[in-house]
Amino acid sequence: MQRLKYIFVSGGVISGIGKGATSASISLLLKQAGYNVTPLKFENYLNIDAGTINPIEHGDPFLCEDGTEADMDIGTYEKFLNQDMGALNFVTIGKIYKYVIDKERRFEYQGEDVEAIPHITNEIVRRIQILAHEKKANIVVIELGGTAGEYQNVFYYEASRILTLQNPGDVVHVHVSYVPTPPHLGEPKTKPTQLSVRTLNSMGIQPDFIVARSERELDQRRKDRFALFCNVHPEDIISNPDLNNIYEIPLILHKQNLHKRILEKLQLPVKEPDLKEWKQLVQKINTKRSKKITIAIVGKYFGTGDYQLKDSYAALFDAIEHASWYQNVNVETKWIDAEKVEKKGVGIIGAPDGIIVPIGWGHRGAEGMIAAANYAREQEIPYLGLCYGMQLAAIAFARTVIGWKDANTTENDNKSKHPVIHLIPSQKELMERRAYGGTMRLGSWEAMVKKNTQAYALYKRYGGLLDAQGLTSERHRHRYEFNNEYLHEYEKHGMIVSARSVVEGLVEIVELPKSTHPFYMGTQGHPEYKSRPLSPHPLFLGFIEACSKG
Repeated sequence: MQRLKYIFVSGGVISGIGKGATSASISLLLKQAGYNVTPLKFENYLNIDAGTINPIEHGDPFLCEDGTEADMDIGTYEKFLNQDMGALNFVTIGKIYKYVIDKERRFEYQGEDVEAIPHITNEIVRRIQILAHEKKANIVVIELGGTAGEYQNVFYYEASRILTLQNPGDVVHVHVSYVPTPPHLGEPKTKPTQLSVRTLNSMGIQPDFIVARSERELDQRRKDRFALFCNVHPEDIISNPDLNNIYEIPLILHKQNLHKRILEKLQLPVKEPDLKEWKQLVQKINTKRSKKITIAIVGKYFGTGDYQLKDSYAALFDAIEHASWYQNVNVETKWIDAEKVEKKGVGIIGAPDGIIVPIGWGHRGAEGMIAAANYAREQEIPYLGLCYGMQLAAIAFARTVIGWKDANTTENDNKSKHPVIHLIPSQKELMERRAYGGTMRLGSWEAMVKKNTQAYALYKRYGGLLDAQGLTSERHRHRYEFNNEYLHEYEKHGMIVSARSVVEGLVEIVELPKSTHPFYMGTQGHPEYKSRPLSPHPLFLGFIEACSKG
């Protein structure tokens, strides 16, 4: 029986350097070489999961099939490996601490003095081995959150050191570091990475590989400097320059034989990965396109200080890109702050080819998002509402078509006489107990899609149905639901309920008929989390197609 192999991936100099994409790329290369690989992300924060974190603080929590609210890197793993991740693939230090403390409270340490080492490090190692066992993995690729030298992640590095000591020949350490090129100097500087590696050395870890992130490809002089000062062979210095898209990274790493060198160090047979499909994907991404469309995203999580960021809607931007490549159009996204729509009016949206209102929480900016949903309907601009965007589209329809001017969600107005979006009883109990974390309708939920609807046609056309009757499944992350008491009035005024949940009969997808609107759809689920570069989501494919016909 083959011994389990471990690949640790750490980061140096700055956060956001690309450890996740590097880990996913290594995993892809080894998987396509025939090995059973599973990735694992260790995160530094004390939160049990990413579900209660403001998306502006740490980016869009990625939602898994099993309901795990994880780090964005888990989404990168899914997209590269084309396989589902879950709770075992994502561990926070908060989850580790809680497990150890709960175990101590149950007297399971039998009076032992419980300490960070060995009890925290033992639990870290146990999580790695549980994942490997459950996934029947040959190799576990372990991404260490944060940056080398931070106090929050020191126990992860200690666990890595212990595993290396206990399993000689079974562990390699890949250090992803930043090589800046200061404009006033005009040459790449290796000193930051030298200091980062010295930090690793101080923790008893000698990296086997350095993946150097830089603006341009690393030259031989810089590789020689790394080899000299970081005690790494020149052929184990891997250049990872800025690229057009992250899906080129596996090909860049493969070209430098990183997979071969890793397998050799792990004493495993060297096999060549099958990258035919991946190369075709990259070729498709880089194909020049004559058609260009503009999509306005009216959201509330774009701003951080004086800067704007897209990580708050990372999965959404990925899903748009996946569908655009398939539909052979270039997409320009226009980010619009919903609060500015409230203050300045829908005129600032302009005349885009499509409008998306994405996920959101609470009253801030909600009226601007409602106005955007109504604007898309009145101007016959293709519209896609995601979760909150579906709920707010329902409110806009109630106010302007049905005539209920005070229609609202009880999340924002619990005194509305027409609470068209509300809490179901089970969620009311949780809210009264202030039980927020992990208590929503989370993960994969099945629904029946109604035949002779746009939704059904898209799912059928693009392979999204689980059976011939219209069964499908989408990931969910929400508390509030469409209030079925008002369903008859909606249908009477022309809105179509095209999907309902199998068990509860809850409204999942609403749409307007093509006779009144080219494409107007809202989904309570989150199709953006299921989209992958090799298989874009049917609803996004339909939306992008509708936008490109304008």
